[in-house]
Amino acid sequence: MTEPETTSAASAETAARPRVTLITGSSRGIGRVLALKLASRGEHVVVNYKKNAELADDVVREARELGGGGLAVQADIEEPDDIDALFEKVRAEYGRLDGFVANAAASAFKPVSALKLHHLDRSWAMNVRSFVLGAQRASALMTNGGRIVAVTSYGSLRAFPTYASLGAAKAAVESYVKFMATEFGPRNITVNAVNGGLIDTDSLEYFYERVPGMAPMQSVIEKVPLGRPGTADDMASAVEFLLGAHAGYITGQTITVDGGLTVVAPPYWADTSGELRAAVFGD
Repeated sequence: MTEPETTSAASAETAARPRVTLITGSSRGIGRVLALKLASRGEHVVVNYKKNAELADDVVREARELGGGGLAVQADIEEPDDIDALFEKVRAEYGRLDGFVANAAASAFKPVSALKLHHLDRSWAMNVRSFVLGAQRASALMTNGGRIVAVTSYGSLRAFPTYASLGAAKAAVESYVKFMATEFGPRNITVNAVNGGLIDTDSLEYFYERVPGMAPMQSVIEKVPLGRPGTADDMASAVEFLLGAHAGYITGQTITVDGGLTVVAPPYWADTSGELRAAVFGD
């Protein structure tokens, strides 16, 4: 009679422990917003950063003020040794992992004809290889099941100027999501992606204001059916859902958070006039 009681006690202890989620690139932007959302539910967040320790420490401090916990860990996810060290820190601190969010990204914004070897190598290492290596190590720590979410972007679905290197990498990530979902599913680990459109973060500002010759941002925003860029909170909320209990039977999927951008095509409603335009915009 003692064995069921022991098993029940162990299950209760596991249920009582705060969930632990590692988020790459979480000292700012979408990763930061997500970390604080999880912390407000009492969860622990591992805040990964590359350079700015002060920002990462601020996220951990705010997480604790919200009732959660966590730690900041420096790691350059382009480097496999750093990825190993990052997950070893998680293992040493918590001994397990409930969630892994591959959020960090970087690439060169150039036409295909201008991409050099180092651009291609870095884009693969930063966006694709780091996700695969991270998912391997995360899944090994998910002894009671878990959630893996990759943050991607609409360049995986649509082709637009200077985005080939990153868009193709994100498409590869979304393909890996499907393969991982089938392999990790028997261990009760779900794997999904959240694909963002024009999301109002530092990255959006960089792309539209610092890439030479880029189209004006407003000319793109006016084509979005919802008429605005998305927010970091829009993206973080979708990731939070996929990390949670209500998404337990969703795996191998990519949820697109883009205000409808990838369902429109020319001619755009924004380019119409007269009564036709008024039918949608009322002006």
